[in-house]
Amino acid sequence: MSAILEQLEQVLAERRQAKSDTSYVAKLHSKGLNKILEKVGEESFETVLAARDFADQRTDCNQTALLGEVADLWFHTMVMLSHLNLRHDQVLAVLEQRFGLSGLEEKANRPQE
Repeated sequence: MSAILEQLEQVLAERRQAKSDTSYVAKLHSKGLNKILEKVGEESFETVLAARDFADQRTDCNQTALLGEVADLWFHTMVMLSHLNLRHDQVLAVLEQRFGLSGLEEKANRPQE
């Protein structure tokens, strides 16, 4: 799976440099972080709704919609990371560090805010 994320990351880096009238990614970057965060929030909400629909009625159509929304969420999250000059492998490293650690233990080890 990491290979497709690497490919996507490379495409996002290339399109970030494109003209905003020729690339959706460039247009998002030109509008700034707040617009990108708005899209991440929108896709998060749409993912939640699609998951609820799939849980309520497990149809092929609902499954396709859910997977599409998750893909949209991942895509826009990758755009956000790109905008902040972060990479997907940094996220994977955090997940790797957490592997084998219970969720309750991991949460208890987080710094208190």
